[in-house]
Amino acid sequence: MDSQALNHQFATHSHSQPLSDLDRQTLRQLAQIHGTPLLVLNLKRVDEQYQRLQAALPGVKLFYAVKALAHPALLMRLNQLGGHFDLATAGEVNMVRDLGIVAERCIHTHPIKKDSEIREALDFGCTRFVVDNLAEVDKFVPYKDRVQLIVRVSYRSQDAVVDLSRKFGCALEELHTLLEHAQTQGLTIHGLSFHVGSQSGSPAAHVKAIEASIEAMRTFDQIDWKWLDIGGGFPVSYQTPVMEIEDFCAPIREALAQVPENIEIWAEPGRYIAAPSMVELLCVMGRARRGTRMWYYLDDGVYGALSGQIYDHALYPICLLEPREDDLQPSVLAGPTCDSIDVIDEDIDLPELQIGDLLVARMMGAYTLASATEFNFYPKPQVVVVEDLSQPGG
Repeated sequence: MDSQALNHQFATHSHSQPLSDLDRQTLRQLAQIHGTPLLVLNLKRVDEQYQRLQAALPGVKLFYAVKALAHPALLMRLNQLGGHFDLATAGEVNMVRDLGIVAERCIHTHPIKKDSEIREALDFGCTRFVVDNLAEVDKFVPYKDRVQLIVRVSYRSQDAVVDLSRKFGCALEELHTLLEHAQTQGLTIHGLSFHVGSQSGSPAAHVKAIEASIEAMRTFDQIDWKWLDIGGGFPVSYQTPVMEIEDFCAPIREALAQVPENIEIWAEPGRYIAAPSMVELLCVMGRARRGTRMWYYLDDGVYGALSGQIYDHALYPICLLEPREDDLQPSVLAGPTCDSIDVIDEDIDLPELQIGDLLVARMMGAYTLASATEFNFYPKPQVVVVEDLSQPGG
């Protein structure tokens, strides 16, 4: 069966349905056609995630954080949906340009940039840039007639898995100095932005940051404010439950209702859109009993697409593609490389596995392939794109 026929099979299944025998058969056929490890990108799920977040944040422009998963098919689908794009590097600028995405749909949000990166973005036509310190403001003086700046302010959250305000963002008490310096240099400031951190446990930090941003805009009313960027941090569930996005965004919507009507509101979702849109098929390539546990060696690990376990604090749900009723035993899942750090799970209960058995890892879209390496010259997993795919159940 070819990939086109498989895509047709995927299209017959609703996301709300559990993984059926046909779904398992189709995934197995994909593995037979393409080999493993294999990442399966489900564009239907991209649609669902984008539309669900947009419904939860009506009127907010969604700028997809390209760094989460910069696959061309995903970017083109979001472009077709009317999405916008959050760029951070010259490489990301070049990628969206090569895909024909227009610069007007993009912002450049990295607070620290080389001059060459600024020029490359400007050559593309992207004119909206984030700054968070005086030295960065000065970099834009040569381009002051071509750029519009957004100041990133630090609002730290204790609920976030990854604190992104530790490395970036000016302190609120430093905002006056930065704004005054930019104006003195003849630069145009039009926006405020913040990012409370990745995988926020609650919307409280977003709400506080929105309220503080509104107050700052009122305080510095000499600025022609046009934009408020509330960043990302919208949570997804890996192995523990998180708030439904509608519940998470409800207090955020309430806080945003106080933003003056003339100010456009942006957000920077990455993980929320990308993570659920991809699964990975893995194969058992070796097995050994070591002490009291069975060790199973898979053909991808933390040096590959499961790299987010090290870099992103993520633990991906992994199960057998075809569940068994066999007795469970304490087991270890390890990756294929020669490095002993390449262990996926040291305490997982599994039935006895055989070489050649297939497993499926879910929530594999965000910050996985993005940080995968080719250590030991193991190639990064191939990506197959489909139009619909029910998410595998446990």
